[in-house]
Amino acid sequence: MDTQLEPAIAAMVADFIAAGRPRASSLSWQARREGYLASAVLGGKREEVGAVEEWQHGHYSIRLYQPAPTSSASRPALIYFHGGCFVSGEFDTHDRQMRMLCNRAEALVFAVHTRLAPEHTYPAAHDDALAATLAIMADVEKWHGDPARIALAGDSAGGHLALITTLRLKERGAPLPAAQLLIYPMLDATGGSDSYRQLGDDYLITRDMLLSGFHAYLGEQPVTHPEASPLHHPDLSGLPPTHIVTAEYDPLRDEGEAFYSKLLQAGVTATCQRQLGVIHGFFQLAGVSPAARQLIEQLSLLIRRL
Repeated sequence: MDTQLEPAIAAMVADFIAAGRPRASSLSWQARREGYLASAVLGGKREEVGAVEEWQHGHYSIRLYQPAPTSSASRPALIYFHGGCFVSGEFDTHDRQMRMLCNRAEALVFAVHTRLAPEHTYPAAHDDALAATLAIMADVEKWHGDPARIALAGDSAGGHLALITTLRLKERGAPLPAAQLLIYPMLDATGGSDSYRQLGDDYLITRDMLLSGFHAYLGEQPVTHPEASPLHHPDLSGLPPTHIVTAEYDPLRDEGEAFYSKLLQAGVTATCQRQLGVIHGFFQLAGVSPAARQLIEQLSLLIRRL
C-alpha cells in the first residue's frame, strides 16, 4: 500500500529530508524541548474553556481544564500524559489539544506533567504518573467528575505512561479507569519492528529521536523490562477497554498494532485504528491536518460515552 501523505505533512517531510534529516540526538536537551514547544502553533486555534487551574504536588504538576458550566450533575474525566519521548513536552506543547477535548467532550481534562529525562531517569516519570493518577481519582468528585467515568490517555511516551499507570493500578488492586486511549504509544524500547526499519529515517519523528529518548530515560534499566517495553508485558489480562491509534508513516505503527493483538489474546476489550496519510505526532497538527481534527472529534465522542 502506497498512500500519499496529507499535503501539509508531505511538505514538512520534504523540508526535513531537504535539510539533511537532522539528528535529534545531536541536539541539546534544551534545544529539543524548545523545538517541540515551537511546533505547538501547528495545533490550531487556542480555544477558550470554562476554567483552567494549575498546581504542583511533589514531583508532578497538573493543569486542569474545566468546560463551561452546564446542568450536568457530573462529568467524565480525562487524565492525559503528554508525549515528548520522555525528554521533552510540557503543558503548553499540548494545550490546544486539551482545550479542544475539554470543549467537545464536555469533560474535565487533567493534563499531567511528570519529571523529564535525562535529569530524572526510570522510574521517575512512571512514579509521578501513578501518584498523580491516584490523587486525581481520589478527588475527582471535588470538581464534579464522575469516578466511574475516568479515562487514562496519552500520546507517544504519554501513551506508554498511561498504560504503565493502568498496569500498576491493577497490580495494586486499585480501581481502574473506565478506558484507556493510547495514541501511537511507545511500547518497545528495542525498536525491533519492521516499521522502525522502514519508516525510521524520513518522517520527522525518527528512530534516532525515539530511541535516544528511551535511552535517556531508561538509563541502566534493561530495554526488555516490562515497564520499559510493555509490548512484552507478561500479563495484560484484566485491563479496561482500550482504544489504540496508529499512524501509517510512524516507526511505532507496528508495535501499537501488535499490542492490540496481545490485548485481544488476553481477553481485553480493544479497538485499534490505523490513520492513513499521517506521521507520528499528527494528533498535535490540527491546524494543518484533517486527520488530526477528526481524531480530536472521535476521542471526544469516546470520552462522552464513558
